[in-house]
Amino acid sequence: MKNFVYHAPTKVIFGTDAERQVGPVLHEAGYRRALVIYGGGSVLRSGLLGKVTASLDAASITYVTLGGVEPNPKIGFVRDAIVLAKKEHVELIIAVGGGSVIDSAKGIGLGLAHDLDPWDMIERGILPTKRTPLAAVLSISSAGSEMSYSHVLTNPEKKLKRPLNSDLLRPDFSFENPLYTYSVSPYQTACGIVDTMMHTLERYFTSDTDTDLTDRIAEALLVAVKNAGKKVMEDPEDYESRATLMWASSLSHNGITGCGKVSTFPAHKIEHDISGLHDEVSHGAGLAVIFPAWARYVMHHDIRKFAQIATRVWGIEMDHDRPEWTARKGIEAMLEFFKSLGMPVTMQELGIDPSEYRTLADMSTGGNTKPLPSYVPLGSDEIVEIFKLATP
Repeated sequence: MKNFVYHAPTKVIFGTDAERQVGPVLHEAGYRRALVIYGGGSVLRSGLLGKVTASLDAASITYVTLGGVEPNPKIGFVRDAIVLAKKEHVELIIAVGGGSVIDSAKGIGLGLAHDLDPWDMIERGILPTKRTPLAAVLSISSAGSEMSYSHVLTNPEKKLKRPLNSDLLRPDFSFENPLYTYSVSPYQTACGIVDTMMHTLERYFTSDTDTDLTDRIAEALLVAVKNAGKKVMEDPEDYESRATLMWASSLSHNGITGCGKVSTFPAHKIEHDISGLHDEVSHGAGLAVIFPAWARYVMHHDIRKFAQIATRVWGIEMDHDRPEWTARKGIEAMLEFFKSLGMPVTMQELGIDPSEYRTLADMSTGGNTKPLPSYVPLGSDEIVEIFKLATP
């Protein structure tokens, strides 16, 4: 097990009245003026935004609201919000929604704290040295941004989608009420299930071997998500399953499933360029295609670990004489699970033509100059082969 620092400072308020506690909790913490951002109409239709603002009113916290966050959150919204936040002299950002809204709030916080353009910070790798307080009011179980140290923004002009990671990006508060996920569509629920699993799977498959405790934490989370995911697709108002998925979303990306390891997230990096170039592709859907293909490509570099997860998570009986067979069956079981959720599992289902493979691969590798770290370095040629493995 490698040396590590585990830092998870987010205070989580979880349960059926979480959104009603936004005002009292933030007032007690000393905040009096906020910027509240959200996406489209879902938080309006569900009443979540109204309950949050009512809670702020009752706590004598003044606020200004700004809607319009899009999926694959855009840098343009972040820049506009920074202008508004400066004008209103806000003390903290409140994100009401899912990962795109929370990631946008993190970008706004970067701009406010450093008086720099957040995209410049991302592109130039400028890590933050100070922060703007942030609260998340979660409406979907998916990205894990409500506890994570990362955020991802899209620059449509450059057709790029890029992350920046720092513990200073972790929210101060996360308010989580599973009831507000009842109305999330089956497709977006499925995307969230996949995204949650990927945050753990990308930490699970590394070259680090002596991490049994961390592996078993990861496996327990994956089994719980798999079981809850099946139930939710049958009964969208199964509270315990919705609660499991929401809590798993937070735990999967707060770092606990990667302690003692060095994670590289190759599938995420490849998918970011797919949804950067094709804005219509949901992140979870893209990962459902890329990760199994990546797994097939690298499996022979870590047969033991792929066979281990096949038995512990996907219920495949271990064949000690043929561990490679066990490993392959595990990947097949994962694919079948994604299919059962209604997720795409091929590049063509995403609307990606083979003629685009080289362009996408070069985007991920800086024109084949910066291979992605994985079990083996992934240059453009290797990424094209992964795409081919996801081609019927």
